[in-house]
Amino acid sequence: MKPAAVHARLTSFLPPTPHPPPSSSLSTSFRLNYWKWRCCASSIESETSDSSSRTDSSGVFPPWFSVAPMMDWTDNHYRTLARLISKHACLYTEMVVAETIVHQQDNLDRFLAFSPKQHPIVLQIGGSNLKNLAKATQLANTYNYDEINLNCGCPSGRVAGHGCFGARLMFDPKFVGEAMSTIARNCDVPVSVKCRIGVDNCDSYNELCEFVDVVASNSPTRHFVIHARKALLNGLSPADNRRIPPLKYEYYYALLRDFPDIKFTINGGITSIDQVNAARRQGADAVMVGRAAYNNPWSTLGHVDTTIYGAQSTRFSRRQVLQQFQIYGDSLLLENDEKRKPNIRQLVKPLLNLFHSEPGNGLWKRKADTALRNCKTIELFLKETLPAIPDHVLDSTILKTPDSSSCSDDFADVLQLLPPPYTNSKQKINSCLM
Repeated sequence: MKPAAVHARLTSFLPPTPHPPPSSSLSTSFRLNYWKWRCCASSIESETSDSSSRTDSSGVFPPWFSVAPMMDWTDNHYRTLARLISKHACLYTEMVVAETIVHQQDNLDRFLAFSPKQHPIVLQIGGSNLKNLAKATQLANTYNYDEINLNCGCPSGRVAGHGCFGARLMFDPKFVGEAMSTIARNCDVPVSVKCRIGVDNCDSYNELCEFVDVVASNSPTRHFVIHARKALLNGLSPADNRRIPPLKYEYYYALLRDFPDIKFTINGGITSIDQVNAARRQGADAVMVGRAAYNNPWSTLGHVDTTIYGAQSTRFSRRQVLQQFQIYGDSLLLENDEKRKPNIRQLVKPLLNLFHSEPGNGLWKRKADTALRNCKTIELFLKETLPAIPDHVLDSTILKTPDSSSCSDDFADVLQLLPPPYTNSKQKINSCLM
């Protein structure tokens, strides 16, 4: 390969410079269409539609499937791997605190830079100080994210307690509306909120509706990501908060009924493409998957483009994906700036689940642990570890759709469980006067 071609291939994976140039016409087109999807209230198309009906004239896919923001997990390296497997999944960053952005203005690339190949990508921001949220949004806006999302759902004590944001913000929807207006004024992309269905004892459907109603009435927010569990701020760890509070998918589907002009993404407890399809068959606007997309990226993300979007399979094998990731990783390890150069363990971390449940997976992980002690490049790491994986696993591609013989029934009866329709305060007053 000629040097120029090698350089072009390498730089295509690299993050942008600290102050990226204005978006290209293609990027602008993408962002406008993304905005159009977020703001429009049309229902999603039937799952049986062909691929040509799933895009608009520009070829842009709606974000029907997204990977959840996960602290210490959905970093640049994981998102690079995810995009190599799925071309159309919407990717969220891990949460970045507004104060971090404001106080790290000389080091913003570390927190905000990403390859243009990662579009569509949403920045999740955390914070409760309006001034810092405004400044952080201004700084982030130059990086050309497709949407900015405010974290109103994290139950971590570090976030909801000491920082007084995350899930605790749900106690003050009027402030969240003000915060969303502040964020929207300082960026030129759509804004959204990720929240729980409730917090502590404030967990009725009507209280969730009040939160959505007040935020939407006091800001341009027209997209909410709903984690269908409430958050318990005292006594439960973040991990326990993801499994102990019961899932109430009926709250999500009731929101679709009561707020037809708002888009809602369902999140929580969804671990397979089969469940994603089940949720969409019942009318979900969009579905967000978290740990399954990280713990089993090949089987989860590998079916997104074909099954969710009706696009043709890339027919990439794991070996080919790893070859591309090697280009990305080793280009970063050649970085002269020690502050920007990642640790090889950070780079390899998202790869360790690529062979989930496959023959050789246990041996691969043991070899990886040994290789990380002495390997200085991804190329050497792969050379030492991949012999643990049979060739038929490395070279097979995802061609068939998931087995539908055991279709998920998680959403089969959900429409029969909906709570009574929401009546806001103004409607209650008017009904009393009649």
